[in-house]
Amino acid sequence: MTVCATEVAVGNDDGGAPRPGCVITADGTYAARLALAGESWFPERWTLDGPEPYAVPLPANQPEEPGTEVLPISDGRVLIHRIAGGRHLFSLLYPTGPGTGELFLGAVECPDPSDRVRLLPPAPHGECAYALAVGRSSTVVWLVAGGAFGPERLAEVPGRCSGGVWLDGTGRMLALDRTLRGRTKTVVVDLEEGGSVSPLLQIAEDSDDRLLLADPDSGLLLIRSDAPSPGHGRLGWGVLGSTLPVRFPECLRLRDCVVTPFAIQPGQVLTPESCAVALRVDGAVGSWVGVWRPAERQVHHLAAPEGWLAGAGRWSRDGVLQLPYATGVVPCGVSWVEVPGAVQECTLSASAGVPTHVPVSVPMRGPVSMRRPVPTSTSTSTSGDTSPPESLPLPEPSEPVAARPVPLREAPLRGQTGAEAGSPTPVSAITVVTPAR
Repeated sequence: MTVCATEVAVGNDDGGAPRPGCVITADGTYAARLALAGESWFPERWTLDGPEPYAVPLPANQPEEPGTEVLPISDGRVLIHRIAGGRHLFSLLYPTGPGTGELFLGAVECPDPSDRVRLLPPAPHGECAYALAVGRSSTVVWLVAGGAFGPERLAEVPGRCSGGVWLDGTGRMLALDRTLRGRTKTVVVDLEEGGSVSPLLQIAEDSDDRLLLADPDSGLLLIRSDAPSPGHGRLGWGVLGSTLPVRFPECLRLRDCVVTPFAIQPGQVLTPESCAVALRVDGAVGSWVGVWRPAERQVHHLAAPEGWLAGAGRWSRDGVLQLPYATGVVPCGVSWVEVPGAVQECTLSASAGVPTHVPVSVPMRGPVSMRRPVPTSTSTSTSGDTSPPESLPLPEPSEPVAARPVPLREAPLRGQTGAEAGSPTPVSAITVVTPAR
């Protein structure tokens, strides 16, 4: 374990979002990271489901290269992605007494040296691991752990893809941010239907739109788009399958800071407005934690624990934020933070502190259901939040069935009057995929 937590800086195509200091399984049982001892990098597995967290180093016969990817598997092994001789090698690491056992899974070869391969976030079930191979004109989704015969090619998507968000609890529906003809839009890849691709999020034709996070329980989506402010990406939120408008709250615009959501509170079924969202805030004074709920007009700024593995964390269902950290005194620790401002009952109305907007919509064609796919058709408008700018205080030290997305038609572009919003804000059409309930 390193004396101080170090985040490996690596390039990525995910819209500039910083990578977290460690990766946590979807069920919160294990975590993995690349740690530093002296000048040598090595993989490290954290066990988080016991009375106290503890770390197990998994060094190989030689130090790892900076930027080597690791990902925890739900059975306690750690997947490692190395690059050697232009080949992308995948192995599973596990402790074997005093040493480290290694099971080689296979390799992915890219014909073009400029192609990039990176691991996707942990799958919801935790038994498999996936990777993206991004080429010049297309992207391939690979199953790199959990298959029968080594890495398996699952789907090819036209365009260069980034991101990676799981939309269901089975690891079937994968949302990717696809860049095609100079614009980035979010699409869904069905990994059980031959890799069929359908649109998920499409705002105005000249905007870049990315899906950052999604919560299958509530349907809450966290989006970054430059539709309301051309050339400047803003954080927004919406609800999968809802006719309510997508909003871009003013309180999420923090001057001279990069704000990246990294965890959504689970278990808030049918109440997306009450979900707590954890934000990583990077500014001139360092990194700290923000907590925000869609039903509120403010961000609660919290000091991160010393040695926080920045951008890593998860919520418990009862609203406790768990942040992993490492210091010289505590080489493996988790800080449990009870956040302020819990919302007991929320509605999208002026009484809840959120302005009411009238969405551009068309009638539903069928019942809304998360369990059985029924094609529906709705459209929503995109509008800016009308709440005034918030002051930005510095932190003080201290077995579901897979939903099948169905693309919806776009709503016509509409404008919003200054009297309604306080200042003119462009409103664009948005196409959202509605799974059946």
